Amino acid sequence: MIDYEFVQAIIYDGLFAAVAAIGFAIISNPPRKALAIAAFLAAVGHGLRYYLLHSDLFNVDIATASFFAAITIGLLSIPFAKYVHCPAEVFSFPALLPMIPGMFAYKSILFLTKFLQSKDQTASFQYIEQFFRNGITTIFVLFALVVGVAIPIFLFHRQSFSSTRLKKMTNK
Repeated sequence: MIDYEFVQAIIYDGLFAAVAAIGFAIISNPPRKALAIAAFLAAVGHGLRYYLLHSDLFNVDIATASFFAAITIGLLSIPFAKYVHCPAEVFSFPALLPMIPGMFAYKSILFLTKFLQSKDQTASFQYIEQFFRNGITTIFVLFALVVGVAIPIFLFHRQSFSSTRLKKMTNK
């Protein structure tokens, strides 16, 4: 049985990520086709991460879900790079940026500040524990995103490198 609210939540998550990816992609002034591709890749990647995090079928943490989403973005960016004739990084990196764990980074700095201002020793231990928990989560998610998007580009190096070259017509 299909849970329509869950599917709707995945679609909304992907749409918001697509809007953010367009904003991040516009900064580097890519071709117009690359903007649409970055939006599509962000929607697919962020939607996949949301599905992996909230599905009853999988019990996945945020770093692992981000890794699989980044691999998906990297794998899909290679054929699109060939289509648009620009490097895959032009639209794969803006598609990854909505998945940066900003809230975890914010909370780690917040708890570090609370730790430094705290006079109570038992509260200080809780603050430092939350600082490390959020900080390590931030680092692992960032690492998963970078490694996940780099693996397909390294595996398909020839295809990703040749995607920027136009094929010349030769008469033989």
